[in-house]
Amino acid sequence: MSLTIDLISGFWFWFAQVGYFVLLGVALWFAPWSTLFSSRQLQHLFLGTTVGLMLLWQMRAGISPGLGIHFLGVTVLTLMFGWDLAILSASLALLGTTLFGNESWNGFAINGLCTVVIPALVSYGVLRLVEARLPANFFIYLLLCAFLGAGVATLCGGLSMSFLLWISDVYSGEKIYQEYIQILPLIMFPEGLLNGIIMTGMMVFYPDWIRTFDAKKYIDDQ
Repeated sequence: MSLTIDLISGFWFWFAQVGYFVLLGVALWFAPWSTLFSSRQLQHLFLGTTVGLMLLWQMRAGISPGLGIHFLGVTVLTLMFGWDLAILSASLALLGTTLFGNESWNGFAINGLCTVVIPALVSYGVLRLVEARLPANFFIYLLLCAFLGAGVATLCGGLSMSFLLWISDVYSGEKIYQEYIQILPLIMFPEGLLNGIIMTGMMVFYPDWIRTFDAKKYIDDQ
């Protein structure tokens, strides 16, 4: 789900540029900088997960340019840090991946919009919906926010990339469907499983690493 060569141009190219950088600016504005600068542990977590995500993104597969597949891991970042720091961390990981030559500079904002911003905001939206509609429960948080949330975030990110490739006449709708959309459900499950496993470990052993998880509310009060 990334662009390794320059495929999209014209209006939709500039639409993605504006959309990504505006939302990146919003994330920069709302990020808890005072907490980040005052907490050595948070700094180490932020940098460590950024590097880990960059390494994860080196493993990818695909048939046609622009229809590549790789794990996102953005849901874990969103649940750990909140949507704002998740966007910043994943954007730094994307920057590192681009510097290593695995992504194109011309497609940076498009990749940022489809693989960083949209998955982070969708993951945060699922979290807020669960918090508003369902009781605070360890397993509800894990299954819906981590596992299901990661799958939905992957679906939305993949569909947004597919839409940009289709609306820009890069590929036909049939080609996008055959090579990407019809295998999206198969991508969603391992993405959800990966995020669920990581979140399970942190919720059990390091709950203080997770900004959106209150161990007292989700475990002690049950």
